[in-house]
Amino acid sequence: KIRGNAARLDGRDAPGPANVAWMSNLSIDSTMSSLTIFNGPLTDVPHLISRCAVSDDGSSLSFFLDFRPRAYGAYDLRDEDGNYPGPDTLGRKAFEYSGARNDFDTKFGTEEVVKFLEDSLSSFEGATQAPDSTAEMEKVTRGPLVMDVIMPLSDKNVEAIVATREKAANYWLGWALDNSHAHRPGAPINSQYVYDSKYKINAYSALLSVYVDMFGKEDGAKLAAADSGPLDEAYVGGGS
Repeated sequence: KIRGNAARLDGRDAPGPANVAWMSNLSIDSTMSSLTIFNGPLTDVPHLISRCAVSDDGSSLSFFLDFRPRAYGAYDLRDEDGNYPGPDTLGRKAFEYSGARNDFDTKFGTEEVVKFLEDSLSSFEGATQAPDSTAEMEKVTRGPLVMDVIMPLSDKNVEAIVATREKAANYWLGWALDNSHAHRPGAPINSQYVYDSKYKINAYSALLSVYVDMFGKEDGAKLAAADSGPLDEAYVGGGS
């Protein structure tokens, strides 16, 4: 139990063609519902983080949704105007990061997906942007389409969040079943594995900060470890 409320976690993986390195459905009665999906290295399909939580006083909801890119795009280096550092700052790496951003936008951050997120945001009553996180790993792991908002707890907002989470999961499923997102055998899969291994550690560190803030040091640490799953994807075996 977490603060007297029953906590349940359904965690599993699907090695091989299914390419799911870790899927976690975490629920805490009257408190939080979270879905985490980390993909294996066979594709470049974004990871999915979908989390809704009730505030301690029961008056508001926090909602976090993110399609997380599978390559570093320097999203954490954007300035207030949305501009990214160029070659004068990053050298040749600037072109690599720009290419990763363009690839993500072309395949996943499409006009349709952006509109879905905008429509979802407008469906929430009284929603405001959550304060920017100061945690370094949270900044590094967030994608360009992240939604992080706070809104009053109401039936309408609960219904809107449920609908948004369902559609986001369906987007992920459609991408996961689309063979066009598969890597070529060999080096691309190995490179994805190397990137994902480090990314999952960073994502765990980011989640640890979030859960400690929400549930305290002891319970937060337990939840973060359980929700993040195994940090070593070696069991993917032939897929890598």
